[in-house]
Amino acid sequence: MNVNDIPDADRARFNMVEQQIRPWNVQDERLLQAVFDIPREHFVPPQLRALAFADTELPLIIDGVDTREHMLSPKVESRLIEELHLTASDCVLEIGTGSGYQAALLSRLCQQVTTIEIDSRLAAFSQGNFARNQINNIVQETGDAHAGWGTAEYDAILITGSVPTVPDALKYQLAVGGRLMAIVGHNPIMTACRITRTSAANFETVQIFDTWTKPLRGTARSRFKF
Repeated sequence: MNVNDIPDADRARFNMVEQQIRPWNVQDERLLQAVFDIPREHFVPPQLRALAFADTELPLIIDGVDTREHMLSPKVESRLIEELHLTASDCVLEIGTGSGYQAALLSRLCQQVTTIEIDSRLAAFSQGNFARNQINNIVQETGDAHAGWGTAEYDAILITGSVPTVPDALKYQLAVGGRLMAIVGHNPIMTACRITRTSAANFETVQIFDTWTKPLRGTARSRFKF
């Protein structure tokens, strides 16, 4: 691809992939293609679209209201998804929909995404983004899922905000062989971890990379609201 022959938004997207995401050990070509195909700028609040490809977290200010939530930086979004090792037949639970962009990426790599958002304003924003981008394999629900959601088991779970520890209830929503990605710890020391359910009662945890992000919001953990 000759980067000089493509429109400005596509050039910025190309640079985001080649300068931010790929150097962060994101090598899954299906995921990289999804990043190229899904317009991140369509999921960013309109007043911030000029920053859609920047290497930074973006505040989710919806209709002038600061929800106190953020989009993760592009490289962290992609790396968390990469480490789930998704297959086309997987069913995925995402906790913390935000703008819907990560769910959109997930939807390209698996059979179905169930995504849960605690903030009704963000739930409406992300639902509109899914509709406008004609994404049909995402189930959007509203509620507090920080300690689990329903009784279904999933092949993969992604938590989009940091947690001090991963609740056992969430671990047990993994099918055997399922993988969960979460950023675990307290400010300023946090680590992205992959938890794999290796049997009915056993789990394996691997620390992947150090990072930092705001805590996941949950009504049962009001001290983490932001």
